[in-house]
Amino acid sequence: MNNLIIRTTGLAFMVLIIGGLIAFPGVAAAKALNFALSGNPDTLDPHKTSGTLTFQTLKSIYDTLAEPDMSGRIVPALAERWEVSDDALTWTFYLRKGVVFHNGDKLTSKDVKATLERLTDKATASPKAKEFAAITAIETPDDTTVVLKLKEPLSPLLASLASGWGAILPKRLIDGGHDFANQPVGTGPFRLKNWVRDSQIVLEKNKNYWMKGLPKLDQVILHIIPERAVQVQGLLAGQIDAAEFVDKDDLPLLQDSPDVKINKSLTSLILVMSMNCSHPVLKDVRVRQAINHAIDKQQVLDVAYSEGRIIGTFMDYGNAYYKDFTHLYPFDPEKAKKLLAEAGVGKDTTLELFLPQNYELHVKAGEMYQAMLSQVGLNVKIKLVDWSTWISDVYRGAKYDLTVIGHTGKLDPDGTLGGYGTEGRYVKWINPRAAELIDKAKTVSGFENRKMLYDEVLELMAKEGPFMYLGTSFRHVPVRKNVSDFRMTPILDTFDFRWTTLK
Repeated sequence: MNNLIIRTTGLAFMVLIIGGLIAFPGVAAAKALNFALSGNPDTLDPHKTSGTLTFQTLKSIYDTLAEPDMSGRIVPALAERWEVSDDALTWTFYLRKGVVFHNGDKLTSKDVKATLERLTDKATASPKAKEFAAITAIETPDDTTVVLKLKEPLSPLLASLASGWGAILPKRLIDGGHDFANQPVGTGPFRLKNWVRDSQIVLEKNKNYWMKGLPKLDQVILHIIPERAVQVQGLLAGQIDAAEFVDKDDLPLLQDSPDVKINKSLTSLILVMSMNCSHPVLKDVRVRQAINHAIDKQQVLDVAYSEGRIIGTFMDYGNAYYKDFTHLYPFDPEKAKKLLAEAGVGKDTTLELFLPQNYELHVKAGEMYQAMLSQVGLNVKIKLVDWSTWISDVYRGAKYDLTVIGHTGKLDPDGTLGGYGTEGRYVKWINPRAAELIDKAKTVSGFENRKMLYDEVLELMAKEGPFMYLGTSFRHVPVRKNVSDFRMTPILDTFDFRWTTLK
């Protein structure tokens, strides 16, 4: 009897186990890694997204001028070196020679110029355009030299260029209006072979990759599997070689398998319940503070996220810029009830909690939040949405009351905090002092000088609570024992398949 795959609506599909085997499309070529991904990228255009899952996918397709190494230090990539003038207003990058795009075009300084212009052009509407707004001119004195002129010092610039949205695209295709959203062309270790939404993304080896001897795999097949139970069964059966993480409930099953190993590490995630501060109820700081007091954070971390470290503000626990404000919000349901009473909020008020259904961990956390908030007198209704809807309606459109998500780490604190305090961010928290400090910190050099400014920002965010700050989780990454050197990029938490091998 043939193995059957039955699809359901949206992103979900169910795999029937026939004769002990699980069928996944596209499985089993020599040196092909089968990887379980929880949802679809919203696009394959690196300049048109803010989605973590999307950047995790695009890491294999595109390269940046610089990149973080496994310690989190920013090192050369497409640029083999760079120089910064004494006044920090001129940045000169020297490109690596012999790099070619997937379409055969040779990388030159003109591609970098066209890419940065595309990022900052208002017509392209990149969500990351503001990170490059200080650039006033881009000069290309020769094919391998790019000179950036800035209107003011910009400390986070290198981190922005080293992040996923700094991906370099070919000028010829940019000029031709190429559809990068569906047909990505970069210089990365893998090129797109096929993308079937809700099913799989097939990446094949870039034989002309500039890093000698890499990648070591011939193919990476990203299977879109929202159901964590199906991922687990795929790992146990050998049809899936690795997954991005595993739930706590599934850990014992995988740990008992002689064919699976679990790699544990602290993530750079900022796990939060976000609050729309423009909502008539949530704009009252007492309500937001009450929600923070109503949540037993360690319990949620342990049950929903397989352990973690509690945080008290909008910065990941292991970050050098983190400052501890956890003392502000101990688990205190009685204080939560008192604050809600002072704000005149009771069970007659209904709040909608939007949950991205492809992330079972966030859904589980959301269910726990709902129960805990009901204990202090808040009526919370859960609404499940698919990932693309969450990105468009919640993150970009701010059409929500409450939501649950994990913000990934950034290479510079401005990547985490930039834009907060203004109406432009999805929590709609307005604080002119915070916005002023964040803008100032971008132009200041030196860790201690910048940290002093960010400390005040983080204190304002802690006290005014546009988020319920949960914590930073541990990640349990399951891989088959025949998989070696599967790496996660520090801070950015993206998949790096370049060194991965299969025995």
